[in-house]
Amino acid sequence: MATSQGANSYRNARTSLKPHVKSKPTQQRRNSTGSVNGKEHAAVPGRVRVAVRLRPRNAEESVADADFADCVELQPELKRLKLRKNNWDADTYEFDEVLTEFSSQKRVYEVVARPVVESVLDGYNGTIMAYGQTGTGKTYTLGRLGEEDNAARGIMVRAMEDILADVSLETDSVSVSYLQLYMETIQDLLDPANDNITIVEDPKTGDVSLPGASLVDIRDKQSFVELLRLGEAHRFAANTKLNTESSRSHAILMVHVKRSVKGIDAALSSENGNHPHMVKSIKPPLVRKGKLVVVDLAGSERIDKSGSEGHTLEEAKSINLSLSALGKCINALAENSAHVPFRDSKLTRLLRDSFGGTARTSLVITIGPSPRHRGETASTIMFGQRAMKVENMVKLKEEFDYKSLSRRLDIELDKLIVEHERQQKAFEDEIERLSTEAQHRISEAERNYVDSLEKERSKYQKDYMESIKKLEEQFVMNQQKNEESHMKLSGEIPRVSAEELADLKKMLRKETHLRKAAEGEVNNLKIQVAELKKSEASRKSEILKLHTMLEDKERQKEKLEGEIAILQSQLLQLSLEADETRQQLDRGGFEKEMGGLNSLTSQVKHQQQASGNGEKPSIAKLFEQVGLQKILSLLEAEDADVRIHAVKVVANLAAEETNQGKIVEAGGLTSLLNLLKSSQDETIHRVAAGAIANLAMNETNQELIMAQGGISLLSLTAANAEDPQTLRMVAGAIANLCGNDKLQTKLRSEGGMKALLGMVRCRHPDVHAQVARGIANFAKCESRASSQGTKSGRSFLIEDGALPWIVQNANNEAASVRRHIELALCHLAQHGKY
Repeated sequence: MATSQGANSYRNARTSLKPHVKSKPTQQRRNSTGSVNGKEHAAVPGRVRVAVRLRPRNAEESVADADFADCVELQPELKRLKLRKNNWDADTYEFDEVLTEFSSQKRVYEVVARPVVESVLDGYNGTIMAYGQTGTGKTYTLGRLGEEDNAARGIMVRAMEDILADVSLETDSVSVSYLQLYMETIQDLLDPANDNITIVEDPKTGDVSLPGASLVDIRDKQSFVELLRLGEAHRFAANTKLNTESSRSHAILMVHVKRSVKGIDAALSSENGNHPHMVKSIKPPLVRKGKLVVVDLAGSERIDKSGSEGHTLEEAKSINLSLSALGKCINALAENSAHVPFRDSKLTRLLRDSFGGTARTSLVITIGPSPRHRGETASTIMFGQRAMKVENMVKLKEEFDYKSLSRRLDIELDKLIVEHERQQKAFEDEIERLSTEAQHRISEAERNYVDSLEKERSKYQKDYMESIKKLEEQFVMNQQKNEESHMKLSGEIPRVSAEELADLKKMLRKETHLRKAAEGEVNNLKIQVAELKKSEASRKSEILKLHTMLEDKERQKEKLEGEIAILQSQLLQLSLEADETRQQLDRGGFEKEMGGLNSLTSQVKHQQQASGNGEKPSIAKLFEQVGLQKILSLLEAEDADVRIHAVKVVANLAAEETNQGKIVEAGGLTSLLNLLKSSQDETIHRVAAGAIANLAMNETNQELIMAQGGISLLSLTAANAEDPQTLRMVAGAIANLCGNDKLQTKLRSEGGMKALLGMVRCRHPDVHAQVARGIANFAKCESRASSQGTKSGRSFLIEDGALPWIVQNANNEAASVRRHIELALCHLAQHGKY
């Protein structure tokens, strides 16, 4: 770092001093209130503050001027300075601060730099500049690092300490550029290869920027000190008679502070009655950008005193020329001249915002006590006097941080995508688990039935065979006995008596009875076998029923996946509408679109949570594969489920503006109105009314709806419906029709407005929001007609009795209801006649 003889004098003068006042703790800085809506703040006048600092005598001056008194006398308590012309005459000057040769570095920082640093933290631009003859301590005052003596830290280090202590590194950022102006070329002290940086001026605002300069983020004090050390190593310096390390360039440190304004969103939410998370998700964060410029000017010098020659002489000429140009600009500003020659030098172009611009500026002029340099000291004092007359218009720098909002929305989108994929994977795993479990149970039941049937069959078969075998054996034995008995009877007939014959007959009857019993047992066994076969058939029937149930489950799964695909297309459409809504924020379209978007978004999310997150082709792909005519023909199908599914597909297609014309040309609007007329199904009424509401967003379609009796059908549907969602869809369709100037009379004559006002019987806030939107649209058309002179008299809304409900719900808890009612009241007030 360049260290002058003046810096050595400061150190020598302060070694004998001890601090006599205990430093007070730094009070918490009070933030200025910022702009809530991002508009530019009004400028506040702020004069350039000037402090003068006297360097103590150095060793050379103590020897050479030992017999002479100092040419400068300070009166710090009066903030005055006397410059002696001779022993009996002196000129007196007043400054904002007068700092003696014994003033500490901390004292200098407190009175010169701290107010500017606090303004930068509040979002203003600020400049701290040191001006004076070479060797008077400018670099010591600004750029001292304080490595050997911590109390010797200069303004640059102390300012960065305060900035880092006040900002939050999580939400705020601090970045630094370090430059030097050498021989009318701007060079990057942090990147020596970048030695010719151009100055860019904004033609609209006049702001000066250096896009080619290195910009380094600062996280702690140590890294900043290292940057200063690196920059000072690259700064040009030379040995002259007046200063052994004279700076040959103007050093410029630029500190950019970007701070987020906390609590603005919450304040907006409480004032407007909106839910806090809605404002947070839509409104971008507000940031304040302050820039601190610390300028260590090269010292002015006289060639005959400094002894410069050769290249050093050229450097001195360049320094004096740039300082002369700066002095001319200060003179012009002090005299309120119409033309200020800022473009005469790159130094004045860089400091354009500091003098006569929007920055809060503090100037410290450094002087020496030696009477040999009284002329240079007087010139420095007069420069400070003229600078005190310069008036700046300080402005607060605030803007919306759209990049931060974009990053936050990207993160939320990534989270939603991950959550969607996780739920989809969980749904697929659950379906697969249920299917595998069902297959396992069916297989297990089949095995159990087959095993049980086989065991029963084997058992009865075995019993049957054993019974047959026993009967056959018994039959053979009986037959043999009969044959033996017959042979005996045949051989002994002559000797058989009547008694024996009776015994034989008795035995024959007994055998006959046993045979009949055996035949009966055989028949019983046959009956049992038949029953076993029936039982087996019954078990097979149960297995077939289980297969049928599994197929029904598969069909139900496919149906659910189809509905999921429809809901996904709705979500995609709403995402596109949300993107369009974001783009309309700057064009003032927020109030008009927000109500419908919030309602439809909550409906689709609710349906998606109820149905799951399956992956199926989109509605657009289904539309291309099946064709619009085929889909519309399904609206007249006999199966109620088919009609419901078809009308849902048509409603999703109608949500896209590109499909609305095709649907109307193909007769889809007529089919939807016929469904309202002929169907008694509440679901069909709800979905069909939603499709008609989408089609009613087009003015041509609105006239077709009225021409085909659509308002009467919607009124009848509203009168018969009890479901809040059906009423919301009908109210949305009528609300869209209310925005057409040509349909005002028909809406009243065909009962549309009566039906709209009648739907307030439902207490659901979404229904009330659509009713309020329709009233606001109707009032807007009346107000426009009244301003154009095409309508006079009282408002139709007043005649239809809408005013009591409007007044009753002016403070409704639902933000969407309240917003539309406020718009309706504004339009009624513009109408002028109640």
